[in-house]
Amino acid sequence: MKQLKLAILGQGRSGRDIHGLHLKSDTERFKVVAVVDPIPERRERAAREYGCEVFADYRDILDRKDIDLVVNATPSFLHYDITKDLFEHGFNVLTEKPFVPTVEQFDILKSAAEKHGCKMLIFQQSRFAAYFLKVKEIIASGVLGRIAQVSIQFNGYARRWDWQCLLENNGGALANTGPHPLDQALNILDMYDKMPDVFCRMDSLNVFGDAEDYCKLILSYPGKPVIDLEISSADAYPLYTYKVEGSCGSLKGSMSHIDWKYFKPSEAPDQHNVVGAYYTTPEKLPAYCGETLKWYEESWDGDPQAPFIAAVRIYYDQIYRLFTEGVPHEVRPEQVRQQIAVTREAHRQNPGFDHVFKFKK
Repeated sequence: MKQLKLAILGQGRSGRDIHGLHLKSDTERFKVVAVVDPIPERRERAAREYGCEVFADYRDILDRKDIDLVVNATPSFLHYDITKDLFEHGFNVLTEKPFVPTVEQFDILKSAAEKHGCKMLIFQQSRFAAYFLKVKEIIASGVLGRIAQVSIQFNGYARRWDWQCLLENNGGALANTGPHPLDQALNILDMYDKMPDVFCRMDSLNVFGDAEDYCKLILSYPGKPVIDLEISSADAYPLYTYKVEGSCGSLKGSMSHIDWKYFKPSEAPDQHNVVGAYYTTPEKLPAYCGETLKWYEESWDGDPQAPFIAAVRIYYDQIYRLFTEGVPHEVRPEQVRQQIAVTREAHRQNPGFDHVFKFKK
């Protein structure tokens, strides 16, 4: 079996606790040959954990010819410059989300990757989370009927004071948490060749910086369900992750438990519209429409931790097939470009939280 050789840039929450954790568990297919981090303690730990070479600066690996893929898990505001430099030196790159803040930067990176014959990958693993796959399966089954609205909440109550609280670092709820639910939302809409209508309101409540920690995002397009996406750090009573409203039933659920309830139109009473006074008794007393439907209720339970682990595994499974069999990855660059365009429009509508002016194109 071919073993792909990787370099990881960054040993923070993503580089070590997500990418590194998976790669250490899949050494038959992947081998970490280099780790880059500016913090000496992290480099020393990486040398022990991966048994690889370590460097303080990513430019120290630019002359290497033995690296199949570089994982760019550096802080968000460094993604563009580093990924561009890596492409120009001929490296395939998997960049963490948020990829870049503007479509202009995206297009430049895509052109650089194509010019130098490099693979451009963006880490959107939440699309493969078990709970999301289950929600899509239920919607696709048709039991809920025609879907009018999909509500997504990535909510909780927390105060935050790290580097992701600053606009100059491409911080904020939509840029950092948002790529998870927004990628899922756009995948449900499945209209990557068109731009949905966007409405967004942002606020800063419990964050010790100038970025937003509350975001309400509404996406709509004719013939598609309305998407109501909310990311909030001020919700002490989160009710669900997903809620789906359809003509034949509804769904609600979290990352570990989903319930859905529906009726079968073929079993429903035959009704027709009544024009004029409505009554149901010989006395012709006023009445309200009412009927008895036969409801079907189902549920699904998953491991609350497993979605993250399984999603990363599926993402890397597809990376391996891409490199060894040429099978395209499901997360396509143009799909992420649409996400960036939506995020950009959301920030444009909220000038107090618009970080783009801080970035070069």
